[in-house]
Amino acid sequence: MDISKFITLNMEQILVEWEAFATTLGAVTDKMSSGELRDHAKQILQFVAKDIQTAESTGQTHEKSQGQGQPGPEDSASSIHGKLRYASGFTLLQLIAEYRALRASVLKLWQQDRADGAPDSAQNIMRFNEAIDQSLSEAAVAYSCKVNETRDLFLAILGHDLRSPLAAAATAGVYLSRPGAFDERVQQIGVRVKRSAATMNAMVNDLLGLARTQLGDGIPVERRECDLLEICQWAIDDANAAHPRARFELHATGELIGSFDGARLQQLFTNLANNAAQYGTPGEPVRLDLVGEPGRVLLKVHNHGPRIPAGALPKMFSSLVQLPEQEGDRRPRSSLGLGLFISKQIAEAHGGDIHVVSDEANGTLFTVELPREQVLAKGGIAPAALPKGF
Repeated sequence: MDISKFITLNMEQILVEWEAFATTLGAVTDKMSSGELRDHAKQILQFVAKDIQTAESTGQTHEKSQGQGQPGPEDSASSIHGKLRYASGFTLLQLIAEYRALRASVLKLWQQDRADGAPDSAQNIMRFNEAIDQSLSEAAVAYSCKVNETRDLFLAILGHDLRSPLAAAATAGVYLSRPGAFDERVQQIGVRVKRSAATMNAMVNDLLGLARTQLGDGIPVERRECDLLEICQWAIDDANAAHPRARFELHATGELIGSFDGARLQQLFTNLANNAAQYGTPGEPVRLDLVGEPGRVLLKVHNHGPRIPAGALPKMFSSLVQLPEQEGDRRPRSSLGLGLFISKQIAEAHGGDIHVVSDEANGTLFTVELPREQVLAKGGIAPAALPKGF
């Protein structure tokens, strides 16, 4: 008797073993009913039996052996099983263990049933393993998607709920650091509170930006007329609060009033200024060049410092990526590795882009290009003077 026919005729016996194994997975299964423990197991076994009986070409067999088979629908029994196991509190390892036990149970019971002592059919076992692997893959993908959804929702809620207490802390820092209001010791405490609040605010903004990109269709922008020179100055003020020892130099030319999302661009400019201050050589200035051209606005942020390794450049704008630490680098790692990712998302949401070049002689230069929704300036605009070598 081949495995597919055996599964169909001995479904209940296999399900009993599945249920018995599920009860061994700890507290997560203590209060689950028999139906919950067997969750979609019958449908999964029916899929396995049908898949074994389905004719397939040599090419299809090769693709499945490489894990490149045709994926099942999102509402397949395997996918639903993965989602429900996540909702029930199973870990991914426990989900995989269920399939491992199911594979072992079917092969054991099938072997015991074969009283004729005929040799195993390698083709039969191979097709069975392929079907189990495909079902497991669908369940694991669905489980992982639910994990990602929950994580992103958590980040969104966390970032949103932190804003109010953070605003209160920032206000307290400003109040305590007012010149002449308190003695020097209290003022120093106020400066530290204000600096810490600025750092945490940047982290919260990055968390919210990441959550928006993962839960929706990217970062939304609302274009309104704004002055990019003023926004850039605000960004420098924010970065200075987090890096009080850094020195920023702003150079601006051309028409800088246009239709942009000012709040988003302030976040982008602040992220780049913070990044340049954190990784730049202490004592060397961070230079920002803002250039208004007829069809676009350019922001160039330059800092002196160690060269970014060539291998790291392609990953600079990925989420949760940080530069490798340089030998003797004692700077605090307060970044989540989200700033440059969010910056690129904001630039792209405006129809623009962001690029980086880095070498030992000239340092590091980030260039942001922001197309105008409509051309507000006429005539040629002289570009700003940039650091030599760029």
